[in-house]
Amino acid sequence: MSRPLTFLAVHAHPDDEASSTGGVFRLYADQGIRTVLVTCTNGECGDGPGGVKPGHPDHDPEQVSRVRADELSRAAAVLGVERLVRLGYRDSGMVGWPQNDDPRSLRRAPVEQVAAQLVAVMLEERPQVVVTYNERGFYGHPDHIAAHRATMAAVAQIDDPPTVYFNAIPDSVMVVYRRRWAEEDRRRREAAGGTDAGGDDAADREDPEEEFDLGTPDHQIDATIDVRAVADAHFDALAAHSSQMHDSFWMRMGRERFREEMTTEWFVRATNPRALSGVVDDLFAGYR
Repeated sequence: MSRPLTFLAVHAHPDDEASSTGGVFRLYADQGIRTVLVTCTNGECGDGPGGVKPGHPDHDPEQVSRVRADELSRAAAVLGVERLVRLGYRDSGMVGWPQNDDPRSLRRAPVEQVAAQLVAVMLEERPQVVVTYNERGFYGHPDHIAAHRATMAAVAQIDDPPTVYFNAIPDSVMVVYRRRWAEEDRRRREAAGGTDAGGDDAADREDPEEEFDLGTPDHQIDATIDVRAVADAHFDALAAHSSQMHDSFWMRMGRERFREEMTTEWFVRATNPRALSGVVDDLFAGYR
């Protein structure tokens, strides 16, 4: 008897599931596929109330963790996640932050320890498809890199290994995104009289994303998934993470524009046990 189809994603922080895989989570849940989310950290290095950043005297990591836990529960429900696993590591923060050295952080956790936790979940669930980040953690975040390493170490220990995909954005799409972000920055500066509004844009320029080419060459994309049918749920899942997403470019789009533009999610195939070729339109190609 064949196993039921199961989709499993390994993410670093609360909200990553919505920003990276929100469309496919809801899409596959609607198709009756079992969906499982593993979130590795509690997200303590996220914004506090009013956008207060880590290191500010008013930033309370434990309060941030509690808020983000509630937001994650709501977002997972919107996306139809059937099982949510929280590994409970501390958020490591961005590259070079002091939180990198917290012994409770995901960055400091031994890869084999995290992998063992993932192996236990994978053996219970037996997913055919696993999604996580590439070896750069998509944009270099220490927790994303740690999640990648642990996931790949876990998959290597599974006797019937799943097909692993990394989330990606094609170069051709990144060109459009960067143009849009530049235009939004210009408008913000103009609205603020030619200066950075509240310092937000200046802070954005220091993000690790700016040090990475976030795009993937179009010819390396292996899966292009049409998620327009679940755009409303995807938007609502992002909105559920209001403490972090309230001023994100997705929220600034508004629902109508989001429906029009956020129609596709892309992936690179990292393992290929079904010997697939070409670009697929279903992460479960080869399994049904």
